[in-house]
Amino acid sequence: MRIYLMRYDLNLLPIFVALMEERSVTRAAERLGMTQPAMSNALARLRTMLQDQLFIRERYGIQPTPIALELAPGIAEALAKLDDAVLGQQEFDPASAHRLFTIAPNGYIEFVIVPALVARLAEVAPGITLRLTPYGNDLAETGVTSGTTALVMGRIVDPPDNLVVQHLMDESLECVVRAGHPEVGDTITRTQFESLKHVNVIPPGRLRAGLHQALAQQSLKREVALSVTNFFAVAEMIAVTDYCTTLPRLICERLRHDSRLRILPAPVDLGTFPVEMAWHVRYRHDPAHRWLRGLVASVVADLARKRDQLGG
Repeated sequence: MRIYLMRYDLNLLPIFVALMEERSVTRAAERLGMTQPAMSNALARLRTMLQDQLFIRERYGIQPTPIALELAPGIAEALAKLDDAVLGQQEFDPASAHRLFTIAPNGYIEFVIVPALVARLAEVAPGITLRLTPYGNDLAETGVTSGTTALVMGRIVDPPDNLVVQHLMDESLECVVRAGHPEVGDTITRTQFESLKHVNVIPPGRLRAGLHQALAQQSLKREVALSVTNFFAVAEMIAVTDYCTTLPRLICERLRHDSRLRILPAPVDLGTFPVEMAWHVRYRHDPAHRWLRGLVASVVADLARKRDQLGG
């Protein structure tokens, strides 16, 4: 009886995963630091090894075949287990490390959490630097689903299976008007809220949806007179108008020191929204990534604790 042994080139499996996640030979090559001809050659070898076409060229990229879709979860899981076994044996010393991490914070995170995170890094890991990339509505565009971005931070809705999501805290909402507003004193009533014109912050989209849902649940009407693209602009708009805005509480704490503004409780309970971070499964046990996530969680916990102490 003859026994046939199938030999697999394990170097090709990360290429398969990159092609699955990027759905583009060009982007997969860029992600892995390969030339496009080298990637095309690797794809040809993959097709031979796995005895299937695997990916079909289309107008805007490549699409996996049914066999590729069937193989993908098992290959990704096997590589993740291999990474866990190897990386779990490595050590990471943040005090002496020199490394760049790419993170994708939404506008809220960038305004209130990233400055505190950078300050903490300067204290405990001066050789660690951050590069920020925008986070809008599409997680894939941030690079976190392919693993090129270490963390995405904000409100994570409908994450794909290859992301791990961690809840960091819950955040509430408050209202802001100018200090000399002719109609609003130390509180704002439901009638006043609905009669005023409002400044709306367009991004991040998930937060915007959350605020809209909270207003709808309380049947609270809001006339939006102006939409701005970031939290840095909204305070300046409120300071020179009789408009109102509704913002996360940690942002309001940052604005509370501006004598031109008045921070007020919302006229009704608008509930809370989650603040989360997510990362690719391949970084689950990577010592450097685990350390960074722990630092982020610690910074957020400190901010939330100070916020709650001020509220109490």
